[in-house]
Amino acid sequence: MRLLALFILLITFLVGHSQECDYTFLGEIKDFHDNTPIVDATVFIQNLNKYTTSDVYGKFKIEKLCNGPLKLVISHVACETKTVSFMINGDQFETITLEHHTRELDEVAIKTEAIRRETNAAQETTVDSKTLRRYSNLSIGDALEEVPGVSSLKTGNSIVKPVINGLHSSRILIMNNGVRLQDQEWGVEHAPNIDINSANQLTVIKGSGALAYGGDAVGGVVVVKPSRVIVKDTLYGRTVFGGQTNGRGYNITSSLNKNYSSGWFGHIQSSYRRSGDFQTPDYNLSNTGLESFGVSTRFGKKSFESGFEVYYSFLNNEIGILRAAHIGNLLDFERAINAGQPIRIEDFTYDINVPKQDVKHHLAKVNYYKRFQNFGKVSLQYDYQNNRRQEFDVRVGDRRNIPAVDLILQTHSILADVNLDSNLDRKYNFGIVARYQDNFADPDTGVRRIVPDYDKYDFGAYITTEWQLSDDLIADAGVRYDFNRIDAKKFYLRSNWEDRGYDEDFQNLIIEEFPTQFLTNPVFNYHNFSASIGGKYSISDNHKAMLNFSHANRPPNPSELFSDGLHHALARFEIGDLRFNQEIANRISASYNYTNSKFNFLAEVFYNRIDDYIFLRPDNSDLSNRGYFAVWIYEQTNAELFGIDINATYDITPQIQYNHKSSFIKGYDLKTDLPLIDIPPFSTTNQIRYYNEKWNNFSASLKSEWVLEQNEFPNFNYTVINQLTEEEFEIDISTPPPAYHLLHFYSDATFNFKGKTSLNVAFGINNIFNSSYRNYLNGLRFFADDLGRNFTLQLQLNY
Repeated sequence: MRLLALFILLITFLVGHSQECDYTFLGEIKDFHDNTPIVDATVFIQNLNKYTTSDVYGKFKIEKLCNGPLKLVISHVACETKTVSFMINGDQFETITLEHHTRELDEVAIKTEAIRRETNAAQETTVDSKTLRRYSNLSIGDALEEVPGVSSLKTGNSIVKPVINGLHSSRILIMNNGVRLQDQEWGVEHAPNIDINSANQLTVIKGSGALAYGGDAVGGVVVVKPSRVIVKDTLYGRTVFGGQTNGRGYNITSSLNKNYSSGWFGHIQSSYRRSGDFQTPDYNLSNTGLESFGVSTRFGKKSFESGFEVYYSFLNNEIGILRAAHIGNLLDFERAINAGQPIRIEDFTYDINVPKQDVKHHLAKVNYYKRFQNFGKVSLQYDYQNNRRQEFDVRVGDRRNIPAVDLILQTHSILADVNLDSNLDRKYNFGIVARYQDNFADPDTGVRRIVPDYDKYDFGAYITTEWQLSDDLIADAGVRYDFNRIDAKKFYLRSNWEDRGYDEDFQNLIIEEFPTQFLTNPVFNYHNFSASIGGKYSISDNHKAMLNFSHANRPPNPSELFSDGLHHALARFEIGDLRFNQEIANRISASYNYTNSKFNFLAEVFYNRIDDYIFLRPDNSDLSNRGYFAVWIYEQTNAELFGIDINATYDITPQIQYNHKSSFIKGYDLKTDLPLIDIPPFSTTNQIRYYNEKWNNFSASLKSEWVLEQNEFPNFNYTVINQLTEEEFEIDISTPPPAYHLLHFYSDATFNFKGKTSLNVAFGINNIFNSSYRNYLNGLRFFADDLGRNFTLQLQLNY
């Protein structure tokens, strides 16, 4: 038996050593799109721990191989590293494709923290991750003010939403990691429910580039991107601690990323911030605290050929509304406007009392993509959002803890997208999207619901194309069709129904009658066609010009159609109109960019004509058992907006840099020849920045912010009667506040430790001279000043 075992072992040994190991593997590396050879690609032969490279024909040879598995890791500049495996069984030839254009879309820095993307004919500006870190304790809306032409519509300090070239709310689409945000964005005091700490990059798209995201992007698109997936074995993270004196606020955020060379990845991020009552230079802003908690996570697998991602995020914001904004009678309102300070001022506290908002937003997404050689990329996505908004009014008795507004908005979306990029000189992208949305307005609030229950159905189809006409000229174009259907159930008081003339125009909508009100079933269908065309021309290496035109349709949103109640954050009743048509916007824009080694200049001009433009305006007054609140009504007109945005940067020395940014915009009602309401006034910022790489990457900047008085505004003042004295007095609800000038300081330095660990320390002072001012676009400017001086300190640990 022992002899037999020894004989078998000997035979096995001899066979193993007699195996042929002189086979040859010939490989050819080509571009995935056009099959051109990729020269000087690095090929790591993992089995042999050796390297080789591809020749001028994209070919390489590996000799003296045995039969069995062969694993190669192939890398090249501007390509995504690719790992491939083969089973050798004699001499073998294989073609391997690489994506030679997977680098992020070319970005040309304009020597500020905002980056200009020059890849197509659209006007795009990007705010990078370094700049976003400065806003860790603030909001998306605050950070977007870094972009020329973008300002903020505010309700106090914590509710901030972006305004792009004078347009806001439903006219701006916000894409969060590929998902269109759905969160009752139609309210002027409804800030986007996105945790800024989950974002790695913000991009603002104006004009033709917005078409692929939605046909109703009349104002533009904000694209929020998370951190990029790195296809290599790595583990890294970041933790930020921050504090500020104004509001005695503090915040912490932490994230951890794990990536594998196989393409698998995982990410988790969480943040918390809290502040108490904010202060002006002269007094406390009572009940303006904030508490916010956010978490996001994603995992999946990414390779060039295919991949998938599962993503989830949650954000909970509890926001106090200035107590003095909720007043009890007409005299108090008139006095609040003229007094110069809030009627009610209390001691500092972290407590958030009524009036307040409590908003919870869930977002879940799963997507999958697959690339096909000589064709392109196919993507499929499903996403779900749940947004619950509760607004608490000042109430007494059993209802003090019951919200006056309680809305639950649920949205399901399916997206299919095909990107035909096999021909790099002419790319096509087309897709379809279907969406269902359900809004539930809880009737148990005991308050008349401002918007009703409704079901909303959306369907869209689009096609866009980009042509490389020559080395100097790029053109893009696209068309889109969207269908929207709103099916609502709403109660109307009989008196309001008749006062608005609905008894003549919409009698068929009544499905049930009650002694004091009607139950109606409004159903509206909207067909929307959008188109765009643009071009970018490189006049020379230093001079570039863009021109684009876009045509967009936006259907009226539920707030504009159905509003019939109190919006608590701004303390006013809002009334919609069932007769509204779609907005039709035609926008033409042009830009010119000059750059050299020291100087960069960018100017963008635009003209936007919007037919059936919908806006809110003050109407009259009303006294209810909840106190006096102004009445604002939605109206429709034809409007035009035009302006210019300028951004210039000059390197005075290698260490000292000067930056200038200005925005000028005008807007007019073409039917009444009046200026439009809530148009941002002229603003300009100038900044001097010093940077020294040798001093631990130390930088320090001083920024001057100058906002002029808005000298063109509609006069919507109205006269009311003092019920005690029967005297008339005017409510000045129109006059903008005076111009103001602020100085801000910011500095930071990065200290490197052992390995890849570093600590960034940042210190800043906002409103250095503690100036008193009021911003025209702050809805609470009637009651109080804006914020006073604020010292900030932030520690960012990278590991």
